[in-house]
Amino acid sequence: MLRNIVLKTLRDRRRSLLFWGLGLVALAAMMVAFYPVVRDATFISEYLESFPEEFLALFAGEVIDYSSPEGFLHGELFFLMYPLLLLVFAIGFGSGAVAGEEESSTLDLLLSNPLNRWRLVLEKFTAMVICILLLTFVFWATLTIGGAVIDMGLNLLHLAAVCFSGALLAISYSAIALAVGCARGKRGLSMGVAGALGVYGYVLNALAPLIDWLEPFQVASPFYYYIDANPLSNGLDPLHAAVLIGLTVLFLVIALITFERRDLAV
Repeated sequence: MLRNIVLKTLRDRRRSLLFWGLGLVALAAMMVAFYPVVRDATFISEYLESFPEEFLALFAGEVIDYSSPEGFLHGELFFLMYPLLLLVFAIGFGSGAVAGEEESSTLDLLLSNPLNRWRLVLEKFTAMVICILLLTFVFWATLTIGGAVIDMGLNLLHLAAVCFSGALLAISYSAIALAVGCARGKRGLSMGVAGALGVYGYVLNALAPLIDWLEPFQVASPFYYYIDANPLSNGLDPLHAAVLIGLTVLFLVIALITFERRDLAV
């Protein structure tokens, strides 16, 4: 009998996890290898200043000194690419954790074992968190090794802080996808809702500082709590991390309650 859903889920995801890990390694290694070119090219900062402020805000955030390793990694990786990739993985995982099993008619097999519904959701969520944290660690380790090779001089604790903050962001959106999947049993709907909220959160956080009437609403974006305190330069902000954890807990509770009460299509 399937007594440990966490291990089963990790085993089922091992190939996907491997390819995602390799992709993140390639991305981190490519960016680290490119940094010396940016560091030594003084014209790049002047080139960036020629772009409209709105364009830079949307794709790179507040333009910091690109010749510094923190400014380069913030603009090239951590403002958009890193959270985007983690969110794609997390939302796909969260939407398929329960709704995917239900649509593929394997949920009845799982629940035919002596397994409570709440335990199924918790174990699926646990496996999801483990996978996201594993990818985060691989990304951090690659940047750490690569940064040491080319002497970037990165603060490893601050680097871990921004990577972990991105993991918290991804976990919160995976919890949203899980909650919608548990409530409605539709994987496509779950992915659509969580994905749309992800786009909304990113655009709101990127453009709010440039639009006066929009700025007060910036705190409604999970991306604000991920990156606004600039954890790569300042370390992890405990309050911002707590907000992301609280958001995750909220949607996990919603997932547990709705899945427990809903009639399943199995």
